[in-house]
Amino acid sequence: MDGLLSGDGVQICIIFLAALVNASLQLGLGSLLLLYHASLGKHIKKKTKILASNYILGSLVFIGLMVAASSFIIATVAGSTLPVEVLSLLVVIMFILAVIIWFFYYQTKRSTELWLPRSVSRYISTRAKITESNTEAFSLGMLATFAEMPFSAVLMVVAGNSVITLSTNWLQILSVIGYTLIAILPLLVLRFCIRHGKTVVDIQKWRMKNKSFLKVMSGVGFVTLATFIIAFKIMG
Repeated sequence: MDGLLSGDGVQICIIFLAALVNASLQLGLGSLLLLYHASLGKHIKKKTKILASNYILGSLVFIGLMVAASSFIIATVAGSTLPVEVLSLLVVIMFILAVIIWFFYYQTKRSTELWLPRSVSRYISTRAKITESNTEAFSLGMLATFAEMPFSAVLMVVAGNSVITLSTNWLQILSVIGYTLIAILPLLVLRFCIRHGKTVVDIQKWRMKNKSFLKVMSGVGFVTLATFIIAFKIMG
């Protein structure tokens, strides 16, 4: 175990933890629910499925590009991995984000409305309601993922920093793909549930019932990732 965690194992664990925390964020899932709700009222189910698939594809492409771009920028600017001072700053940011998630991520206790400024929230909601084409659905997926960047950017930077330290190119590529797939896993689960009989109302009720748990787990995820980096990258 010590041998594993002294090499690629540490980096893979960091990438995996960062991806799990990214997956726990709720904006992408909430926006996809809005798209389902609006589209099912206007289109046949087949059309809605295609729009949802393109939304998920947009999210997947954006996350994959951001992680890969983070790796490239770090390797180009820093020349190797991030120095300990920068990693320490990222750890502090993650602890701060954990506190923000616990206390401010949801705007009210009576709904799943998130932290977004009302103008941004209205824009995403409007875009979900008027989305008619595959291109619009794809761009909505990218937009929703971009809007979550105040919380997810640090995760992508940390993951990108670990990607460039992996020992082989194929392992680097697989790690980016793995991060991306884990990050969009809730979207895939949502699509699977609706395809197999669950309604948008059912899923929204589940989110409302479990939002405290989801909020706590997101914050705990940030703390766990930050602690792991301290133990194995900063102190280690």
